[in-house]
Amino acid sequence: MKKLFVFVWEIVKIVSISLAIIIPIRYYLVQPFFVRGASMEPNFADGQYLVIDEISYRFNSPERGDVIIFKYPLDASQYYIKRIVGLPGEKIEVKNNSVFIFNSECPEGKKLDESYLPQGRITRGNISIQLCQGEYFVLGDNRSASSDSRQWGLLPEENIIGRVWIRAWPFDSAKIF
Repeated sequence: MKKLFVFVWEIVKIVSISLAIIIPIRYYLVQPFFVRGASMEPNFADGQYLVIDEISYRFNSPERGDVIIFKYPLDASQYYIKRIVGLPGEKIEVKNNSVFIFNSECPEGKKLDESYLPQGRITRGNISIQLCQGEYFVLGDNRSASSDSRQWGLLPEENIIGRVWIRAWPFDSAKIF
């Protein structure tokens, strides 16, 4: 009986120590995420397993081009993956199948360089919107199959969970971002 008690006690200690390490990492540093849908193709496909960095944005602001996971502004129980295109304080225009950025560096506006998109991919829409502090404009990479800021508006900063850090599955397309 004493051996059984010692065995159970050792299991309890191992599980407790493991949980003490895993729970803070899972809830405050990194988080898993499965891509669902085609809105980020070809860069992120349906069913891919990602690891999200939750800590970077506690020290630095999100940047243009970052691929982020966030709570959908119209239903916080849903999580979306999109790319940041517009930053706080900027004016964004979607016209002539392209995205234009107006900010203090380019008051006359400049066409956004979207080299991460496949050649010939266009951005449909006719939008002109001014972003305030704490607001971001996000788009899916698969513009024709994406529900994004063109449809539902700006993304509040507090909805951002983190940025994509690692694509872990499938192994043949594993990558650190």
